[in-house]
Amino acid sequence: MRSAINAQIREELDSAYLYLGLSAYMDGLNLRGCAHWLRMQWQEEIQHALKFLDFLLQRNCEVELKALAAPAFSAKTPLEIFELVLAHECHITACIHELYALAVVEHDYASQTLLQWFITEQLEEEQSARDIIDDLRLAGDSGASLLLLDRELAARQAED
Repeated sequence: MRSAINAQIREELDSAYLYLGLSAYMDGLNLRGCAHWLRMQWQEEIQHALKFLDFLLQRNCEVELKALAAPAFSAKTPLEIFELVLAHECHITACIHELYALAVVEHDYASQTLLQWFITEQLEEEQSARDIIDDLRLAGDSGASLLLLDRELAARQAED
């Protein structure tokens, strides 16, 4: 479990790095609300990594941080960006499910409890991305609609 959780810490930090890159890209498009939403997502992923890291430390396990690769993406439009966000969140959900399955096999009840929180969190992450994708599809090519959605995304607050 220690090795698998260390790998998940890297997944969470990779996610954070991806969202930071996407945020910078959206800022470059003058979609500062989208950029803000993605930056909030960056902060959330950092908190997820720390949650796993603190769990290992609490269990007196060694933490092994690995190097991160530069985020790479080919998405260009807001819709493509948020479709990438959804695909990435689905990947993270699969990783969490694999961790949970390992915790069950290992009879690691403490890890199962931690991972149950992440399973619920991933449901919310995927739904949030789907909602934004739905809104972007409704907005279509309407600049005014995109501007309104961008302003809505700018209102996102950091979670406790």
